[in-house]
Amino acid sequence: MNWETFLAPYIQVVEELKIKLKGIRAQYEHESMHSPIEFVTARVKPISSIIDKANRKNISYETLENDMQDIAGVRVVCQFVDDIYTIVEMLRSRNDFKIIEEKDYIRDKKESGYRSYHMIICYPVATIRGEKQVIAEIQIRTLAMNFWATNEHSLNYKYEGQIPSHVQNKLKRAAEAAFQLDEEMSMIKDEVQEAQRIFNQYKSTHKHKGGGRS
Repeated sequence: MNWETFLAPYIQVVEELKIKLKGIRAQYEHESMHSPIEFVTARVKPISSIIDKANRKNISYETLENDMQDIAGVRVVCQFVDDIYTIVEMLRSRNDFKIIEEKDYIRDKKESGYRSYHMIICYPVATIRGEKQVIAEIQIRTLAMNFWATNEHSLNYKYEGQIPSHVQNKLKRAAEAAFQLDEEMSMIKDEVQEAQRIFNQYKSTHKHKGGGRS
């Protein structure tokens, strides 16, 4: 397996998606509108993680491209739960890639307490041998969901996927607390967005008055 050649299209996918999603955020900011995108991160799964997962799931190297859907991963993090579904609709309306699967772990959370919205997409990449369809995963979640999932991921790594039951119980309670926070913040969403608009206008006005000084 030539990993450099194999992973090159995946690297291209995450870079292109990152640029496009950050571009959407910038457009909202230019128009002084609330952006449903707080920030975007992306990664290509490390080779060691690909090998580990392939061994765990009995995936052969010949079928990696189809059977491992998260080699290329993009994460979109939002302020509010509503923003997640705004982004979902936005992605559904695009014609530069094809959505092949959607999993709503917000309305139907995982047993662990995990919440997030997953989209599996087929993204066309231009290569020297012509167009190649690459499978990638987009995860969309709130800041609170991301905080919880990041900590759960660390614990899974520490305990090699076998988190002790007393820790699991605390994680579940924390997941519910994180979602409660999201629900409470949704109730004052309009207030928060208006405050952010005022602040952004203030920043913009004072930046111009300052003659470009930092």
